[in-house]
Parts: sequence; structure tokens; C-alpha cells
Amino acid sequence: MTLQESGEMYLETILVLSKELSAVRSIDVSEYRGYSKPSVSRAMGLLKSGGYINIDAGGHITLTEAGRDVAERIYERHTVLTDVLVSLGVDPEVAAEDACSMEHHISDASFSAIKEHIEKFGLPKLTINNKPGF
Repeated sequence: MTLQESGEMYLETILVLSKELSAVRSIDVSEYRGYSKPSVSRAMGLLKSGGYINIDAGGHITLTEAGRDVAERIYERHTVLTDVLVSLGVDPEVAAEDACSMEHHISDASFSAIKEHIEKFGLPKLTINNKPGF
């Protein structure tokens, strides 16, 4: 099963919530994302049938190994891209929103290059003439 952007978002949400809550349920995902309960229920069914999550008899959702791999990859992209944008002077809320869009579309090669650059030179810093510099 190939994941759509929405599936990646759900997995990332489950990962984030699992760091905050002792147990994640569909209602938690619904409230966190602001999505309707039927939409979340349908998505959870698709993610379960795709082997990305498990749902126990109590309705508690856990990520499978495959689901955790996807969620952690997307979450890492989100945090790194947000940090880069903030370091360039973008408002943190705008940076997080933009990173949320970018995280699903940036190629592995481009993201790896960004990470390598940060590891080598650190986060970008603004220069006096407001052009980004590294």
C-alpha cells in the first residue's frame, strides 16, 4: 500500500500523540487534527489494513514497525525544516505550517543534503543584507 500525504500525516500525529499520551485513540487523533470522527475512523481502517498501525480491543492505536518508520521519517523532516525556516527569520507558526507541506514533497536526496549541510555548517544565519547565508 502506497501512502498518500494524508496517511503520512495520520502516522505522524499518532507518533506525536504517543509521546504525550499513555494511549492513543481515534478520538485523540480527531481532536488533535480537527478532523471528523468518521474521516479518522476510515483512515485508521486503511492504515490498519496497510500494516501501519494496530488497534487493540480497547481502541488503542499503536504504530507497527513500518508505521513507526514512516512517522519518524516525516516527523524528522518536519522538525528539521521548521528549524531551518525559523533560523532564516520565518515566524515559528508559519515555519511549522510550511514545513508541514514541504515534509511530504521534498526528495530524499534534497533532505539528506540539507541535513548534511546543517551537520557541517550549522543552521543558516541571516546576514546584514538579509540574504540567507550558511
